[in-house]
Amino acid sequence: MIYFDNNATTQIAPEVFEAMKSFLTEFYGNPSSAYNFGRDVRGAIETARRHLANLLGANKESEIVFTSGGTESDNWAILGALEANPHKKHLVTTRVEHEAVRKLCDKLEKNNYEITRLAVDENGALDLDELKDSLRDETAVVSVMLANNETGILFPVMEIAEIVKANCAALVHVDGVNAVGKIPVNLKETPIDLFSVSGHKFHAPKGIGALYINDNVNLPALAVGGGQEAGRRAGTEAVHQIVALGAAAGWVKDFSAMDEVFRLRNKLETEILEKIPNSRINGTADYAKRLPNTANISFENLNGEAILAKLNDLGVCVSTGSACNSATHSASPVMQAMNIPYSQAMGAIRFSLGRFNTEADVDFVLNVLPKIIAELKEMSL
Repeated sequence: MIYFDNNATTQIAPEVFEAMKSFLTEFYGNPSSAYNFGRDVRGAIETARRHLANLLGANKESEIVFTSGGTESDNWAILGALEANPHKKHLVTTRVEHEAVRKLCDKLEKNNYEITRLAVDENGALDLDELKDSLRDETAVVSVMLANNETGILFPVMEIAEIVKANCAALVHVDGVNAVGKIPVNLKETPIDLFSVSGHKFHAPKGIGALYINDNVNLPALAVGGGQEAGRRAGTEAVHQIVALGAAAGWVKDFSAMDEVFRLRNKLETEILEKIPNSRINGTADYAKRLPNTANISFENLNGEAILAKLNDLGVCVSTGSACNSATHSASPVMQAMNIPYSQAMGAIRFSLGRFNTEADVDFVLNVLPKIIAELKEMSL
């Protein structure tokens, strides 16, 4: 199998699995217990918190709170910001956010909140003047992603946060789910208040994530109850998953491995565009403004699902867009927001490479894909 869908989820790294395994079979004590066994487990949780704080460049380890994943972190950040400012009924986000944020904002809009959704241009870029003009005294939170899951396009979140803080008192939430582990992040001394993380996007298991909460932010607890996260989140900690998240944070911190991912992505992208007529990049072609692993390429007047199926028959895993959106059989909101023509959007394939991909993987796809596209074009005549 050749796996080019790392923006959907990633393989658990062997080192991460080994770290997690012992906390399933040996160190299974309750971290809230007073005996040594429980204290040892509590120590492992704090070590994991330190590893993730280091990866994110947090000021303090206490700014990291573990969650069940990116969606919970996003929801907690936004709903917590609203609860902390009940008199403020305005939110700012973008038209290309992940469903976790987009659907929550849709729901809030039906409950008397006003949502400003910032547009993007054909390259996927935001107009920061529009952001500035959208801010008001009653803006409670501005929620933007760092890296788009479909196109890999990066938003200038540091500049966005500075604009927000210069013009209103809103909290700034960044959905960092698809960026962490792919590009360096340094939250230290930034104006960013809240930052969401999901472990399965950087070689930890599914079901574990975190929310960075700046020490200056008083975010209401996610749930009422004792136990997990010093009263901020109820329940007994999933220790094995937290340990795995910490191990993954330590493992991906060596970003030199991403240099090879970057090279392989560039080779794949360049040769597809050279070899296959009417193929084109969705979003900016500027490497500096995209994740190093992602290429969203359209094959005009073809059906992306048909391309995906042909590749799948050959053992190649890709996506037609967001994995959370792939069953709708319509152009994704991201493609629509970028005003990608329907004939182009419906032939979009997302290639998202990872640390375990090889040159042979890329060469195989470059060998078979032109034949697949030629066959599908012939069938469509």
